[in-house]
Amino acid sequence: MKLYHAPDTCSLSPHIVLRELGLPFTLVLVDNQSKRTADGADFLAINPKGYVAALECEDGQVLTEGPAIVQYLADLKPEAGLAPPNGSWQRSRLQEWLNFISTEIHGGFGPLFNRQLPDAARDWWQTRLEKRLGYVNDALRARSHLLEGGFSVADAYLYSVLRWAVFFDIDLQRWPAIPPYMDRIAQRPAVSAALAAEAAASARRPVANAT
Repeated sequence: MKLYHAPDTCSLSPHIVLRELGLPFTLVLVDNQSKRTADGADFLAINPKGYVAALECEDGQVLTEGPAIVQYLADLKPEAGLAPPNGSWQRSRLQEWLNFISTEIHGGFGPLFNRQLPDAARDWWQTRLEKRLGYVNDALRARSHLLEGGFSVADAYLYSVLRWAVFFDIDLQRWPAIPPYMDRIAQRPAVSAALAAEAAASARRPVANAT
């Protein structure tokens, strides 16, 4: 399998999951501005949507959208317990969290990356996002992970997008349950290995593509 990724993006989530599962894969770095891969290929030919993550399977099929990718990966090795069985109530809970993270947290950060966003609109989006962080905080007061069964693909996703808070001076210390949660996830060997691999890939990126 090939995972098309870019550092500091949501593609960190399936990257973590691949390492948690111990599945063989190749990382392919994508330049988000030029839409070229590290070996010069046209990323738009791989994913016409133009954004990471994209997972190219061994049969050549390409799967996009992080929540779909991480569930697909988890189901390749169900004994690892990163996703409850399909059809179970807990699987529906997992999907509930993945949808919430995608629309309310990931989607909440999205507009803040727009440097042309007027201050009033930026304040509105950030206030909305902070309300959602309050909901996450309340959930994490009751348990160490998003699902009762422990670490899941939803945690990999939430961790990946919450790392963006630093880009906007959003102090996660305001939500007391979130920093310990982030620390717990960061201490997982698969997470530290994924971050190290992405840092190394970014360092090897040609200067002309580093924007």
